Amino acid sequence: MINVLIADDQPLIRSAVKALIDLEADMHVIAEAASGEEALALCQQHHPDLVLMDIRMPHGDGIWATREIVNDQTCAATKVLILTTFEEEEYIFEALRAGASGFLGKGTDGRQLTQSIRSVHTGDSLLSPLATRKIIERFMTAESFEKSTAEFSLRHPVLTDRETEILTLVGLGLNNHAIAERLFISPLTVKTHINRLMTKCEVHDRSQLVIEAYESGLVSPGQNPRA
Repeated sequence: MINVLIADDQPLIRSAVKALIDLEADMHVIAEAASGEEALALCQQHHPDLVLMDIRMPHGDGIWATREIVNDQTCAATKVLILTTFEEEEYIFEALRAGASGFLGKGTDGRQLTQSIRSVHTGDSLLSPLATRKIIERFMTAESFEKSTAEFSLRHPVLTDRETEILTLVGLGLNNHAIAERLFISPLTVKTHINRLMTKCEVHDRSQLVIEAYESGLVSPGQNPRA
C-alpha cells in the first residue's frame, strides 16, 4: 500500500485528489496538509511513502517544505512529487534542487496522476528526459551555468571515467537500456553506476542527476543526445 500525504492550501483540490487516489486498491491518502509547515509536521508524524506537494502555500511554501522533508532523517523514506500549474514553471528547477522527485501539472488526468505516484514510489524519475532538458534549458542562464559548474567541481569528488560517461548520457536524456546499448554493458550495470552516482552527487533520483550533468558542464543546453 502506498501511503500518500496531500499538501495543498485549496480544500477543493485536496478533496478531488483524495477521491482519485482512494479509488486505487494499492494507495491511500494518509493525511492532508494546508501549508508547508503542516506538511512537514504530518510527515514527521505519519511517515508517508509520498507527498503530493503544491508549491504556493502559506506558512512555508512547497519548495521550503520539500527541502525540509528531504533533509529530515525521520522522513528518509518519503518522496516528494510536486503538483503545480503551468504558470508556476519558474519554480520547478528550484523544487528539483530542493529534492523533489518530479512534478505534474494540475491539468493532469486521474490515470496519469496515479501512475505517476506509482512511478515515483518505485524509485523511477517521473520527468521524461525531454521535459527535464527543456526545463533546465529555460532556467540555466549563462551566468548561473558558469557559477554552478565551478561549485560542482568543489563539492563533489572526482568521478571515474565510466561514471562521467554515464552521467553525461543521463543528462542527455537516455534511459538505462539506451545507455547500456551505447556503452555495450548491461542495463543492470548501468543501474549500479547510477546508484553510485546518486550517492557521490548526494542526490535522490534521476531527475536531479540530469541537473548535476548540466551543473558539472558535461551537458550544455541544446546539446544533441546523439552527439
